Amino acid sequence: MNTRSYRKIYGYIGSEFIFSTLTAFLFFFCVFFINQLLLLAEEILSKKVPFLDVSRLILYSLPAIVAFSAPFSALVGCLMAVGKFASSNEIIAFKASGIPQIRLFLPVFVLGGLFALLSFGVNDYFLPWGTVNFTKLYRKLLYTHPELELESYSIKNYQDTILTNGPLDAEGIRQILILDKDPDGAKRIITSEKGFLDKSIPGVVQLVLQGVSLLSVGGKEKERYTYSFADQMSYNILLKNISISFRGLGPREMSSYDVYKEIQKKYKELYERIQEKDVRIQSLQLRYLEAYTEGIRLILQNPSAFANVRENLLRLSQQIEQEKSRPVQDRSLQLYLIEFYKKFSIPAGCIFFVLFAFPTALFTKRSGKVVGFGLGLLVSILYWGMLVAGQTLGVRSSFSPFLSMWIPNFVILLLGAFSFLLGRRR
Repeated sequence: MNTRSYRKIYGYIGSEFIFSTLTAFLFFFCVFFINQLLLLAEEILSKKVPFLDVSRLILYSLPAIVAFSAPFSALVGCLMAVGKFASSNEIIAFKASGIPQIRLFLPVFVLGGLFALLSFGVNDYFLPWGTVNFTKLYRKLLYTHPELELESYSIKNYQDTILTNGPLDAEGIRQILILDKDPDGAKRIITSEKGFLDKSIPGVVQLVLQGVSLLSVGGKEKERYTYSFADQMSYNILLKNISISFRGLGPREMSSYDVYKEIQKKYKELYERIQEKDVRIQSLQLRYLEAYTEGIRLILQNPSAFANVRENLLRLSQQIEQEKSRPVQDRSLQLYLIEFYKKFSIPAGCIFFVLFAFPTALFTKRSGKVVGFGLGLLVSILYWGMLVAGQTLGVRSSFSPFLSMWIPNFVILLLGAFSFLLGRRR
């Protein structure tokens, strides 16, 4: 068969794969969108934030949804497209025409690679861009709508202040508890039956508390405490302190290059800490040798000094063993490594999903698209579960960050190889 004929076949298979993948993408996009963004928009809109600002917040959240939807869309799209060809006997017709199966797989594999690059680009560039702008806009909105920071049954930490509250409704905030320090450094516990928000002072979250009880402990006189009551009390929290409470950009919100540079910096710091540990061990070993030499001399002069020398050497030996057994590790380095490998493993999932989906979909003889869609959802759930389990294992232990994020892809690859070998035997 000539090259022109192959081009027509590539175009035919590729167009069906793209159509099915876009259909699956819309499905996953809508699921993530409704699950994450509409709930956020509803919560913010209920506090009378301008619709334009809410729309911008949603826009800045879209890259995360696109990045996660692309791999699963490639999986379901490939299962649906190839399943359609198999159920309509087009695969058999292609083989009967002398077209090898690798030729049918080639356009699907190439498009899977393009989807992987798209997912990586969105995850590596647009996701950090969206997160940074989301944080900036939310901080800006706080200065005009400080009530955004308040919600029912929440715990907030603002620099030196911890604020907890019960239900929040139209009548105000109930069951308020505030832990802070007064100007003299005394620890305070403030409780209030009910309160409401006063926005008359710009740049300040002012809570007007009712039915107040206040307990102060310590301060200049450490053993003294005071207990007082008030019918009403105004409590102010500066919005700049709320801004401080925002966590800085983590590895998830950084580009892969920035994460890599941070990893190299952390490796350097870890290496320096290991060297410092080695220096401490060498210093203790040197002290042990000096104590041993001095102990021998003392014992020769006075045999009764044996017990003291033995006790001193035993103490130094224990210090050396304790120093050797003390682990030198950086938990934040583990987190950065996990996110670094995750930035590549999820986009690469597009390729691994295609390697699994193509041979698996060939078994579909009836209702190809329906079966492919259902199977794709099941595999997506399995993959997502393995990804979450791997990340949890990597964070809570010293398990390899690379394997934590890449095992799901390897499992999918093994399933694809099993499907391929099973298909060869049929």
